[in-house]
Amino acid sequence: MDHQHHKHEPSRLRQRRPKPRWWAVGLAGMTGLALTTVGVAAAADAARPFPTSAEDRPGKTADHPGTPDKPATGGHRGESDEQGKGKKEPKGTPVPCDADALIAAITLANARGGATLNLAKDCTYLLTTNLDGAGLPTITTPITLNGNKHTTIERAAAADQFRILTINVGGDLTLNNLKITGGQTIGDGGAILVNTGGRLTANDSAITRNIADGNGGGIANNGITHINHSSVDDNSAAVFGGGVLSFGVLKIRKTNVRTNTTGFVGAGVFGAGEVQIDSSTINANHASFGAGGLVMFIGIGAVTDTAITNNTAMEVGGILVNLDTQLTFKSVTVAENAATASLVGGLGMNPGSSVVVENSNITNNTADTDAGGIYNTGSLVLRRTKVTGNQAGDEGGGIHNTFGGAARLFGTKVVENIAATDGGGIFNDFNATVELNTATGTIVVKNRPNNCSGDVPGCAG
Repeated sequence: MDHQHHKHEPSRLRQRRPKPRWWAVGLAGMTGLALTTVGVAAAADAARPFPTSAEDRPGKTADHPGTPDKPATGGHRGESDEQGKGKKEPKGTPVPCDADALIAAITLANARGGATLNLAKDCTYLLTTNLDGAGLPTITTPITLNGNKHTTIERAAAADQFRILTINVGGDLTLNNLKITGGQTIGDGGAILVNTGGRLTANDSAITRNIADGNGGGIANNGITHINHSSVDDNSAAVFGGGVLSFGVLKIRKTNVRTNTTGFVGAGVFGAGEVQIDSSTINANHASFGAGGLVMFIGIGAVTDTAITNNTAMEVGGILVNLDTQLTFKSVTVAENAATASLVGGLGMNPGSSVVVENSNITNNTADTDAGGIYNTGSLVLRRTKVTGNQAGDEGGGIHNTFGGAARLFGTKVVENIAATDGGGIFNDFNATVELNTATGTIVVKNRPNNCSGDVPGCAG
């Protein structure tokens, strides 16, 4: 084998006019479709349970993701400080710049119960052979792949379609300083598929330019996935989750999810189960139908210190929160998102959903019809938040509250939003309630053509 080669191939509802409501009505009935689609395409496992954080096995370095200077590095617990005094951490096994050598090393690691493998710098491991749907052997034990400077694992363009990696039950894969690219599959997980019982930690890595004809263009997760200090960009899925799709436990930290696309819903991140996003960006993703940035489909989620910006879709440019879902935003910017042909520029909420937004900015989002900033049919609490500069082509420039929606505002400013017909600041429809709580400093001013439409006590009109 020639180890010098850089690429080595181995052998709403207003009575005067109907409006589309796929997320307020249709998506409530989409649960079966989504689960069926994901289940069939991912692993013929439609009845799989959602894992919970309790499944995070103790002693994994992914629970301690490290710092920019010292990222997490392992798939197992190292020695304690006392035990490790005077000892060097194992360096791992070097793998020369050869795809066959990498395949052999992973095969041996699985057989031996795990390993740390150090990949070559300035190297592209170019995969050409389909090994049961992936270019590398299925991960079934704790394995760490340490990249070096400019280390890439790539599917060869001329090769048959396959993802790069599959992680099965018992598999615990850590990627450090690696680029994963070129994966393409007719199923889920264009780059990486994490099956139930599997675990993925990606540190300082790039998941880029992968394609799934099903869901999860970059990553499809049914187990536990942590993504730290990384990028998920330019991936594509035909159905859900252009960048990441998760029906398990998903934690994203200090990561850029950008310029991913999907043919249906949820171009950036499509989450169900447990989702935590911290100190990250979800930017410039595009969905052909709905929810360009983030979908929280079912479960519990928290988004903190994160920017969700410049995402686009026909409906719901930025964020969709589905029924029976709880989502908290703290110190989040939702800006410059656009619904290009229908409702909801920034944040859209289904009946039964519960959202709390604190210390955040919802600004400069646009909708072709209603709800430039927020569309609420669930339970919405805004605390110390600015809803500013949003625009709607019809009603509800800042907030459109309807279908039994309850919105409570504390210390919140709804300012300089625009609607083409009514409710520049807030449009409150029949059978819905808005509490401004002006004693806390809530103001609704300088909106056009009016501040409020409908029954909004305390609003100047």
